[in-house]
Amino acid sequence: MRRMAPGTLVDGFVVGECLHAGGMAHIYQVGYADALHSAPFPMVMKVPRMTPGDGAENIVGFEVELQLLSVLTGPHVPRLVASGDLEKLPYLVMEYVLGRTLQQLLDETAAPMPAEEIARVGAAVAQAVHSLHLQDACHLDLKPANVLLRPDGIAVLLDFGLSCHAHYPDLLAEELRPAVGSPSWMAPEQVVGVRGDPRSDIFAIGVMLYELATRSLPFGNPQTRGGLRQRLWMDPVPPRALRPDLPEWLQEVILHCLQNEADRRYASAAHLALDLSDPAQIAVTALGRRLQATGFWVHFRRWWRAAGKDYQPSPLPSRQIDAAPIIMVAVPYRDVSDATLYSLRRAVTRVLGTTLRARLACVTVIDPAETPGHDSDTSETTVHRRYLGMLRQWAQPLQLDTQTMSFHVIESGDVAQALLHYAQGNHVSMIVMGAATHGLQMQRLLATVPIKVAMAAPCTVILVKQALPFDQLAGADQRAVL
Repeated sequence: MRRMAPGTLVDGFVVGECLHAGGMAHIYQVGYADALHSAPFPMVMKVPRMTPGDGAENIVGFEVELQLLSVLTGPHVPRLVASGDLEKLPYLVMEYVLGRTLQQLLDETAAPMPAEEIARVGAAVAQAVHSLHLQDACHLDLKPANVLLRPDGIAVLLDFGLSCHAHYPDLLAEELRPAVGSPSWMAPEQVVGVRGDPRSDIFAIGVMLYELATRSLPFGNPQTRGGLRQRLWMDPVPPRALRPDLPEWLQEVILHCLQNEADRRYASAAHLALDLSDPAQIAVTALGRRLQATGFWVHFRRWWRAAGKDYQPSPLPSRQIDAAPIIMVAVPYRDVSDATLYSLRRAVTRVLGTTLRARLACVTVIDPAETPGHDSDTSETTVHRRYLGMLRQWAQPLQLDTQTMSFHVIESGDVAQALLHYAQGNHVSMIVMGAATHGLQMQRLLATVPIKVAMAAPCTVILVKQALPFDQLAGADQRAVL
């Protein structure tokens, strides 16, 4: 199909200038032909290429994107306005999202991005991807050109032509048997034809973080099936070997995303976003300290396992997310009784016993008055460090792996709102808190905090009644004496 000229009328839309001419589609500015009909937001028209030399994936991708955009909702995907008849002129009219793609950010400068900026961008992308997974969809073609950052920092995902939705037929798997995707960003399981695993998108986020940090691709740009298959057993060069100033915590995150086996990556994009939103609490392991790639014999053993591995279809993305929830426990920071601390710990133990892949976020909300001014001998960092130490001490009897647990000190004068904001922003699945939470002396003033949280929380809330087994033992001893 030839490129449309500005002013062309298509089904009540007037075509503007061509914004992008890609290998699979052309994108035009578009508006309503009827001047009395004003658009609520800027719009673009996406028209698939259909010249004799173009492959069938262009039309199949158009059908897939129409299918996905028709059902996906939320701020992380463009809004669909209209679509054209495949027999006449296939097109998609959708929201034109203002912002810059990650590819544009990469093209603007040759210098690697600062670690804190990488974390901010990565957290935004992970939040967007998690929103997609909650709707039982996987993108499967995440790359810098398909991720747009709005001026407010929210990430929007673009180009769903290679995606799949668990509730609809996977047209690409049915009509195009070979693995499809962008070679540099494809996950190992995609290479062997497995589609629909949300952790494939986590792998792609890891590739993008690697590129933002080092300005190189972890697995290059292979063009053959043999080159693609190498990622089933080979590790990339550690980012810190290419950029020594990179923090260990960022390499820990990147290499965690790029694990060969999906089970060894982050269990969900929400877990990844939680780490990148608060890098100070990331537990650094040998992965983050590594400076050399793994050796030949490690790769050989992985190659041997991969040669005969039977990859199974993935369960529903939302079901995988349900199996890896984020559990938040609200721990009071002062004037708290032993009974409350013990009861919270016991309740958390019971919850974690039923969800083996859960992530525990231990949160305490401190009064801003506790934070000293600039002229104080005690710095803000020291205050936060003290309360982080108290959280770690409370959690020590749980005996959890440091990578499945994190600690967060929030400064706010409104305890309930702070807890609700944290739960909403981090996709928390369950909140565990005391029925009377914030101190023996303050209960009368703040007794409504648990009720506020329970009424407005976006997830399940467990209110724990305080009790100590020692009180029961003491009562039993007294009855025995009588």
